[in-house]
Amino acid sequence: MSPKPTAIGQRTDTGLVRAIGVRDLTASIINATIGAGIFVLPAIVSAGLGAAAPLAYFACAVLMALIVLCFATAGSRVSLTGGLYAYIDVAFGPFVGFLAGVLYGLMAAFAVASVSTAFAGSLGALWAALGNPVQRGVVLVALFAALAAVNVQGVTLGTRLVWAMTVAKLLPLAVLVVAGVWFVRPEYLRWSSLPSPSAVGASSLILYYAFAGVEIALVPSGEIRDPARTVPRAVLLALAVTTAVYLLVQGVAQGLLGPSLSTSTAAPLADAAARVLGPAGRLLMLAGAAISMVGYVSGDMLGSPRALYALGRDGMLPAALGRVHPRFHTPHVAVITYAVLVAALAISSSFTTLAVLSNVAALTLYLLCVAASYELARRDVRMAGAPFTLPGGPAIPIAAAVVILWLLSQATLREFAVEAIVLAAAALFYIARRRTQ
Repeated sequence: MSPKPTAIGQRTDTGLVRAIGVRDLTASIINATIGAGIFVLPAIVSAGLGAAAPLAYFACAVLMALIVLCFATAGSRVSLTGGLYAYIDVAFGPFVGFLAGVLYGLMAAFAVASVSTAFAGSLGALWAALGNPVQRGVVLVALFAALAAVNVQGVTLGTRLVWAMTVAKLLPLAVLVVAGVWFVRPEYLRWSSLPSPSAVGASSLILYYAFAGVEIALVPSGEIRDPARTVPRAVLLALAVTTAVYLLVQGVAQGLLGPSLSTSTAAPLADAAARVLGPAGRLLMLAGAAISMVGYVSGDMLGSPRALYALGRDGMLPAALGRVHPRFHTPHVAVITYAVLVAALAISSSFTTLAVLSNVAALTLYLLCVAASYELARRDVRMAGAPFTLPGGPAIPIAAAVVILWLLSQATLREFAVEAIVLAAAALFYIARRRTQ
């Protein structure tokens, strides 16, 4: 059966190099997923479930598996740069795709700006000279200038940096697990009772966002080798590794601190490491949190500028954003533009009033992508060879949609109102731009 044509199916990412393999994409997803949150989340989950905290991790892993399976099938069918934006664009057309691109751009910009500000703040806490606003601004400018320079010079160089940051952020966690497992007290890991489903659900809702981040790593779809094979393998492997890391860290922290873990909300892993490694262990965990923040930003700089490039390539934003460097084969204009915008956002901190958008925007994107995975399969869209096929037909997309709708039901009216305003403004911009074209 021949592939069905699509509105965007004849477009290609001319000039880009397909250099991202399974290992590279897996590392990128792990880097985007395991952020600084793991250094504080064990205390929050322990406060809700105690020693039964692993139940929440398993619940989140199952819920996220439903979603990433949909990402896998969509990514195996659409090989264009843009990630979720490209999947949704091909499935539902340019208007819905543009709205998805706007949501992704805002979500990514607010998230990386907040993480960057937190990183600059942590440096200021360690070194007083970096505590004033001017020095903080210098740190942020230097950070984004360096990351932009790396990512302009080639996707391979950017991928290597992500590899390095992934290893660097996992090393402190590995030290804690390997050193701490010998000092775990078994009585701290015994369940006093089985937690209620509502308690597990409340903790899972908090933990869910620690499993998010796949969408960032999937944006450079046009630079992934053999996406029909690479995307499914990478997303599933990354989910398995992430779940294993979270469970090991939670178990060791619980086994070392016991009931006191739930009250150690500032730096639970630093407190756990101090139990077995002394002050050096505490410093290692604090440094690990800072490295994790830089790792997240480096991964975002590899992925998110490609969303701007895709919007420029498709005529949704100025065409200059869709240019590819003739020597380095990277979307250099999009990379530099994104770095400038996010650096300005982080320095001004004006993003705080709209930061609430990020959670609802992410879930809305996930819902659209789940629907896109079904539509792409229904039309049998194929851009990169034989696609990954979900078992059970529409059962998994339907289950994933139900999960996302349940998570969205936990959001506030204010969050939905902010998203509605942004989408309305984006729709007006789209209409006006189409008329001028």
